[in-house]
Amino acid sequence: MPVKKIITDGRVPVKIYTDDVDESSLRQLRALADLPIIHNHVAAMPDVHTGIGATVGSVIPTVGAIIPAAVGVDIGCGMNALRLSLTVSQLPDNLSRIRSAIEAAVPVGFDSHHVPAAERGVIRTLERPLAELLGKHPGIAPSRNQGADIWILQLGTLGGGNHFIELCQDEAGEVWVMLHSGSRGTGNRIGTYFIELARRDIERQHVHLPDRDLAYFKEGARHFDDYFAAVKWAQEYAMENRRVMMRLILEALQRCLPPFTVTREAINCHHNYVERERHFGREVYLTRKGAIRAGFGDLGIVPGSMGAKSYIVRGLGNAESFCSSAHGAGRRMSRTQAKRKYNIHDLETQTAGVECRKDRGVIDEIPAAYKDIDTVMANQQDLVEVVHTLKQIVCVKG
Repeated sequence: MPVKKIITDGRVPVKIYTDDVDESSLRQLRALADLPIIHNHVAAMPDVHTGIGATVGSVIPTVGAIIPAAVGVDIGCGMNALRLSLTVSQLPDNLSRIRSAIEAAVPVGFDSHHVPAAERGVIRTLERPLAELLGKHPGIAPSRNQGADIWILQLGTLGGGNHFIELCQDEAGEVWVMLHSGSRGTGNRIGTYFIELARRDIERQHVHLPDRDLAYFKEGARHFDDYFAAVKWAQEYAMENRRVMMRLILEALQRCLPPFTVTREAINCHHNYVERERHFGREVYLTRKGAIRAGFGDLGIVPGSMGAKSYIVRGLGNAESFCSSAHGAGRRMSRTQAKRKYNIHDLETQTAGVECRKDRGVIDEIPAAYKDIDTVMANQQDLVEVVHTLKQIVCVKG
């Protein structure tokens, strides 16, 4: 489908790839479009919904500036998926052992490894730039358990919220491993710290903003270079976190499944991040807040909720979307609303056939709290083509 809705009452237009957009998101998108740093237009993906500061599912091109709250605090959050040389018929009838093996190998929620779970060389490549950053900005990690050392123990951990690890089967019955996670506590501290610095900088300049979370750093500003370096570090860390987790998962699966090899890695991609890119004749800082890169031929992952389908996709390079696509189903209701509306019986019904937690701790992740993934995909036929359709078999939640 092409763009379904265009808002033209701001400084630049907002182009939206769905009719399913609430008033709160529309207000946020209009506020973004009015900023003087926005180039050409703002794009909103089919999974668009209200976020903090900037709308989740928005693609934001800025000239000579970055909005820290648009990048967010889960910097580098994204997906990884690979296919195994196994078919679903080779899996055991009782899948609880697989879920237990993954949960034993990968700490979830607030848990961390007791010893570093990464190769020493990887840690060294990440350690020096972080040490330099903390030397300039000790407020990022005011205590040891807020980032100075915890990043090492959290490398290879899932986190909580909507982060997950899944075993899926594709349309041919082949088994995939898929996971969703980001830059963990240290990325959160980096985001939180620089968001506050951006607010203070804008206040000192007496710049009026429709939302203080839209505060931005301009190139040449005191904190711009340090923030961009910090974001790049967090994005690299998030990528490595997913690699380490995937290695731990495969080692765990080798102990409880028939012998297998990896036959295809789909992609290890961010969906909360900022990069320098060129669009509509200008070099911009492109922030994808809940969106993946979908340049021509790019492989990506668009997950549904834990009771629905997910998709491996190939980008079509659509210029109007800034070569982007939706990053998932997108929330339809808040976590509080979901907990209020649904119960454990609803969760069991909606996740039937999936080996996963079915307790009060994950009711906020119930499939009905999300938009319909097939509708999302139908609305972005101009942005991506489907390569594989995946169905969840096992789901581990943070």
